[in-house]
Parts: sequence; C-alpha cells; structure tokens
Amino acid sequence: MKNSPRYRLSKSESLFVTEPLTRIKNLLFTFKVQYNFIKAFRRMHFIGPCVTVFGSARFGPETAHYQNAEKIGAEMAKLGFTVMTGGGPGIMEAANKGAYESGGYSVGCNIILPIEQKPNPYLHKWIYIPYFFVRKVILVKYSYAFIVMPGGIGTLDELFEALTLIQTKMINGFPLVVFDTKYHKELWHHIKIMEKNESISQEDMKLLFVTDSVEELVEHIKKYSIKKFGLKKKAYKAKWWFGETKRK
Repeated sequence: MKNSPRYRLSKSESLFVTEPLTRIKNLLFTFKVQYNFIKAFRRMHFIGPCVTVFGSARFGPETAHYQNAEKIGAEMAKLGFTVMTGGGPGIMEAANKGAYESGGYSVGCNIILPIEQKPNPYLHKWIYIPYFFVRKVILVKYSYAFIVMPGGIGTLDELFEALTLIQTKMINGFPLVVFDTKYHKELWHHIKIMEKNESISQEDMKLLFVTDSVEELVEHIKKYSIKKFGLKKKAYKAKWWFGETKRK
C-alpha cells in the first residue's frame, strides 16, 4: 500500500449539523458530499461482494478479540468475499490481515480521527472519506453480510445502522452476526428487554445471529448470504468508456 497523504479532520460536516449555515454554504456542502460519494463509488466499484467487519480500533494483536477477527477475515476470504472494514487498526486491521494473508481481497473505508485512525498495512485498496455518514453508506453498499466484533460507540452505531436498514427493508435481509456472547451479554439482554416490551417484534430478534463459534458464523453466512442470494464468482469487466480499470 502506498503512503497515504495527510488529511485533516473535516470541519464542514460538524458545522453543517451544529449551526445554521447560509444557503450558499449549504449548497457547497451538498456539492462536497456528492463529490465524495462519486469518488467512493468509482473507487470501490470492482471490489466484488463484500463482508463488512465492524469492531474497535483499540484491541491489539495480543488480545483474543484481534485473533478472532483475524480468523474470521481469513474464513470470509476463503468463501470468496472481499473483506471490508473501516480501514483502521485493531479489529479492523485484524480482519483485513486475515483476508490479506490468506490470499483474499482486503479493502478499507478510512476516516481521520484525532486519535487512533490511520490506514492499516493489510489493504489492497482503501479510500479516505471525510464524512461519517458517507462512510457508513459505503460500508453497507457493497456488503452481503455484516459481522459485529467487540467495539465501542462507533461499532454500536454501525451495528444499529445496518440493523435498522435491514429491519425497515431499506436493504435486503443480509445476515448480521454478533460475535462474542460474553462481550455483548448486556447488549443482547437490552435487546431482549425491547422485545419483551414490544418495542421490537419477535421477527426483529431473528435478524441477529449471536455466536462464539467461527464455524457457526461461516455456516450462517454460507446459508443466508451465498445460498440465499445465489452468489457466484465472476470476472470483472471494466468499461473503458467510463475510464474504468479492473481492481488492483
């Protein structure tokens, strides 16, 4: 991976959501957002069906969480998926590393944070996206399954973003796997409380698959992603008249 340019945090997003702007500034912001969507779509067009792995940037290689993510990344690559993450360190790096070192394809949607976030060295392709909401669209758009590893607030945000889109049928019913029952014990308990109080339905509970087993995770994704959607490996055909090139 080539050395990435140094980027600064985007102030335009925070200004847009925290204070009124003039109509001209609002219009300019929409142009910036559109530009970043188009850039991301062109960059990621040939990455193939993905599995997106969400998780904390703060778990190092010595932790079981990192090691599990590395195994999962390798298994997803063996199934023929591109492994997509937020492109940073920790769980993201582990999943990318597993895919990268097992001969699979590994990509990242990176965002610059005041601490902890920079592209990890196990990416065949990555893109810098200055806006969180644009980044989440890209993390969802190309994926046929989502795996939630131990993480923090950002991971929960990504989990419930994907879950809400599936629940409301804004996207297809892709499998959503939550890995590590001990770590997510209280989260799962709270979801059960919501079901008990009828703020979510029994059918909604079926949208999540919670497990500690890599083997169960693999079988679940085989059944509810590969078989359900009839995924098959096929060659990428770039359209030269769009100035496209095959993935590298």
